[in-house]
Amino acid sequence: MLARLMAITIKEFWAILRDPRARIILIMPPLIQLFVLGFATTLEVKNIAVGIYDRDGGRWSIEMTQRIAGSPNVVAILPISSPEEMRQAIDRQQTIAVVSFAQGFSADVAAGRPAVVQAIFDGRKSNAAQIVLGYLNTIVADLGAELSATPARTGAIVNHWFNPNLLYLWFTMPGLVVIITTISGLGLTAQAVARERELGTFDQLMVSPLRVPEILIGKVIPPVLVGFINATIYMVLISTLFGVPLTGSVPFFYISLLLYLLALAGVGLLVSSLSQTQQQAFLGMFLVAVPAILLSGYASPVDNMPGWLRILAQGDPTKHFLIVSEGVFLKDMTVPDLWANTWPLAVIAIVTLGVSSALFRARME
Repeated sequence: MLARLMAITIKEFWAILRDPRARIILIMPPLIQLFVLGFATTLEVKNIAVGIYDRDGGRWSIEMTQRIAGSPNVVAILPISSPEEMRQAIDRQQTIAVVSFAQGFSADVAAGRPAVVQAIFDGRKSNAAQIVLGYLNTIVADLGAELSATPARTGAIVNHWFNPNLLYLWFTMPGLVVIITTISGLGLTAQAVARERELGTFDQLMVSPLRVPEILIGKVIPPVLVGFINATIYMVLISTLFGVPLTGSVPFFYISLLLYLLALAGVGLLVSSLSQTQQQAFLGMFLVAVPAILLSGYASPVDNMPGWLRILAQGDPTKHFLIVSEGVFLKDMTVPDLWANTWPLAVIAIVTLGVSSALFRARME
């Protein structure tokens, strides 16, 4: 049995290395994705231009303008001289926001009266506009606190747990480990059976001395090993090159990773068994991967989804492994909490591998 397993495993490795589609999703492309997505999926808004429509021209409007210009996220200040020019600046996307100071703004500030600053944003870039609004609110609040003669007796102290400086790389990198592993793991296993059928070697498997469980194990081992290698490289690069702390249990991460890769292998084999060609398998892989990633909580929290989607997300292995990845990297999550999101991976792996095995056996018969 061990000799047969070794033979089918080596055969699968050679098939992967010889297949151009499989080579695309091996090691180097996922590494490129890690770097590109790591810097591209930023939650920060930088290199922005802010328009200033100053009808006051007093000391405090100039002070506010200088503070906005001094922000590290602002690269240019665009002077605005009329409402029509303000409209054109936003319509032509010359600026994402225009700050308007009414006449008497500085006088109101000097007299201790409420002074209002108006900000107009480009609603076509809703997320970026909200982030820029947060930048401007912080600048206004800091200046207001310095001008306040009576310090506030009470106040809120904000602590950002697990990511004190709100560094976007700390947020995105643990998730990218899951996303890229999902794409590469599904991509390799989705080609396994479809490749045999398209190349005409499926009949050879049927008449070989290999049993069905041995064939499935041989097709699962290479994607799992590739996933382990990629995940290890990601962990080293993320914790050293990108500076994301690795605070939790690494052995438990690998246990969860193994179950996650097995769950992905079951889904990939299911797609592959249903596909007649490698192209169908490749498209089927994306048909599964995109909803899995969207339901994982990487792009938006699962708690914000409708109730029926939250129930559906419980069967998504990506959702559970994302919690484990973020918990191991940032939260130093305890073993009981890690296990709470690991045993569902074991259940999903058993179900997906069982269904794909039954379908593969039916196809062979």
